[in-house]
Amino acid sequence: MRLLLLGGTEFAGRAVAEAALARGWEVTVFHRGRHAPPAGVRSLHGDRTAPDGLTALAEGEWDAVVDTWSAAPRAVRDTARLLRGRAGRYVYVSSCSVYEWPRPAGYGEDAPLVEGASADAEQTDYARDKRGGELAAVEAFGADRSVLVRAGLILGPYENVGRLPWWLGRIARGGPVLAPGPRDLPLQYVDVRDLAEWILGAVERELSGPYTLIGPQGHATMGTLLDACVRATGGPAELRWTDPDVILEAGIEPWVQLPVWVPPGSDLHDALHAADVSRALATGLDCRPVADTVTDTWKWLKDIGGTAPQRPDRTAKGLDPEVEAKVLAGGGGVPGTTP
Repeated sequence: MRLLLLGGTEFAGRAVAEAALARGWEVTVFHRGRHAPPAGVRSLHGDRTAPDGLTALAEGEWDAVVDTWSAAPRAVRDTARLLRGRAGRYVYVSSCSVYEWPRPAGYGEDAPLVEGASADAEQTDYARDKRGGELAAVEAFGADRSVLVRAGLILGPYENVGRLPWWLGRIARGGPVLAPGPRDLPLQYVDVRDLAEWILGAVERELSGPYTLIGPQGHATMGTLLDACVRATGGPAELRWTDPDVILEAGIEPWVQLPVWVPPGSDLHDALHAADVSRALATGLDCRPVADTVTDTWKWLKDIGGTAPQRPDRTAKGLDPEVEAKVLAGGGGVPGTTP
């Protein structure tokens, strides 16, 4: 298979490139040259936001294109139009953010979508930019030759958003750790490598249409995730499980200051950790154990010196140590208990 990857040097794109190479595919990576692509790919340089930025793609034919773009939809529009006669299938890595907010528990691919998106738009907001990218892919390749990968929370090696790397770094420092309860709170995420394998399988099977791409709810819990972090780092951390009300009363922001976590029973939890992913599972999504995701991410972090890269268009994640200490000092968190 001949794959053209638009991006391919960071996180999801890099995972797709490595998975394709492992399958023996011929991989071409089109990127701006800011990061080194995986060894073994053919590298083309260009900037999709610049005049004549697609010149390097003027020639060539591919069985499939995988596009991870998340800014102005017109960049997807222009690239897809350029390639529609020279590529068999267009896979656009979108986001669950394209579903209208608030997303109810059990939402699936038929849930209402955000309004106001356009394939011709300049950059607006993340949800409408991703939806505009979807519209651009379908406009150029048609519904039968486009795949819309609506990814949810993505974890794993190469993460440049700061969620799992923050937890690993915090737990590696040791000491009492504010662990947001309850321990058995079900999570929903996908390992970036499982996402990549599903994408390549979708190309091979000639799938089309939208897919909500996250693992099944409860594949991991806050307890199994943080326990895995403790085991992987081997540090002297003591998880202090803390009631959600204590956390919220302290003004701590879910998802951002305590990455991955959102309080149970909230609209946030329904939207971020309760999607119906039966369609993805039925078409080959296979999710590795949470311990593998955590251990491999920790190994990668150590290999690069302990500091994860950070996307400039994403907010910093994590809890200020002073805030954490204050909550714990106030009795928020009891070792070994489930709030």
